Amino acid sequence: MATEAIVAGQVGLRPPLATPTVPRQARLLYSLGSFGGEALSRSQGAWFIYYYAPPPDSGLPELLPGLTLGVLLVVVRVLGALDDLIVGWWSDRTSSRWGRRLPFILYGTPLSAIAAYLVVVPPANADTAVIAVYLFVTLEMSSIFGTISGGPYEALFPELARTSRERVGLVAMKLYFGLAGGAVGLVASGTLVDAFGIRQTLVLMVLLSFSCRMIGMLGVWNHVDRQAAPARVPLSIALKTTFSNTQFLAFLPSFVLFQTGLGLLLGVLPYYAGALLAEGDQQFFSLTPGKGTWVSIMTGVAFASMIVAVPVFTRIARDRSKREAYSLAMLWAAIAFPLLFFAGFVPGVPVVAQVLLVMALVGMPLAGVFLFPTALTADLADSDASETGMRREATYFGAQNFVEKTAGSVTPLVLLVMLMFGNTADDPLGIRLVGPVAGLLVLTGWWLFRAYQLPDEIEPVVVVAELRPSMIAEST
Repeated sequence: MATEAIVAGQVGLRPPLATPTVPRQARLLYSLGSFGGEALSRSQGAWFIYYYAPPPDSGLPELLPGLTLGVLLVVVRVLGALDDLIVGWWSDRTSSRWGRRLPFILYGTPLSAIAAYLVVVPPANADTAVIAVYLFVTLEMSSIFGTISGGPYEALFPELARTSRERVGLVAMKLYFGLAGGAVGLVASGTLVDAFGIRQTLVLMVLLSFSCRMIGMLGVWNHVDRQAAPARVPLSIALKTTFSNTQFLAFLPSFVLFQTGLGLLLGVLPYYAGALLAEGDQQFFSLTPGKGTWVSIMTGVAFASMIVAVPVFTRIARDRSKREAYSLAMLWAAIAFPLLFFAGFVPGVPVVAQVLLVMALVGMPLAGVFLFPTALTADLADSDASETGMRREATYFGAQNFVEKTAGSVTPLVLLVMLMFGNTADDPLGIRLVGPVAGLLVLTGWWLFRAYQLPDEIEPVVVVAELRPSMIAEST
């Protein structure tokens, strides 16, 4: 078996690492990366499709037909998902004077910023074929360099927080920064779009993300374990061992389905605002807000309710377990997401009030999406180390991102297909259906997650591990 070969190949053990004392300032700066990352990813999630394939009544030029854009994004994201597996494995086996992670972050971050900028500045007055080729190339570049920078940055988490309590505290810190970044990417971006345009707003988010990642890297520069033993194991064995971990297989689908449902909701918000709220409501506003402002209002309500819910989920995780808190968040979201279908149907209650109430209910369980997956994956890496004798955090985070991106690659296409059933104020059926579909995805994830049984505290193990040639031959 691959796992047996890995353990058999170890050549020396290090005792379990003592819990490191990472200064609060370093943890704050590391968490700042979530601020820039969320600002960029959430603004892209809300506006990218709308930028390239706006609806007919938007007044914006169509850069690519919706179906063409959807197919292109599927191809790019499927290909890009492979980067996570390779970069994660590569980072785990790297040995340098800066350790296993820092070189990737240092060199990958500037390149990822340049590529992300190129994505949103397609050639002017070009035909559809030229724009499609240009977008494919720049998206591929953005995917590769973004993974080289982001994967190892994420894999620093388990060594910066060793105990379950530390991990819940650090993810809560990252969440607050992420919420602030999400507010910039979703709430503020709508106002910026109305004032400056979509392209200018997305470029600003790229610069913000780049700056935060570099500051975060510098913040932990002197607190990273540079002596961690490289996990020198062939890629095939690393992947086989990872994807045969039963607890990882219990967690992974739940995370992917949760993120996919959320992606559908974020992608539909500009359409939802245009179809249901574009006319405004004089009972609430003396002026009619623009479409971008409506997106800001809706996401602002959701983020505010999420902030309220964070202490609740954190307390449940500390008093009971991260597993139970995450499961509750999924079940709550599965019930709340479908309510978007019914908003506006209650007679005698203004549509605006109904929509904002539903957005508040939708926002609360999203705390679980941001709080627990990173900490749960860190626990999985600890459990794997105790079984295989290697620390392979980046491989686990890379495998998680690989499956998420592969599944998520169809999210834009699914959204665009659903919008074919109606994406205007006169015919909003496709827009309304997104909520129930997202809820069904999350409910499926909740049901699958019931098989996850890892405890919160797992003693970390670090080994000097390499496979001898004979072991490699036996394992294959």
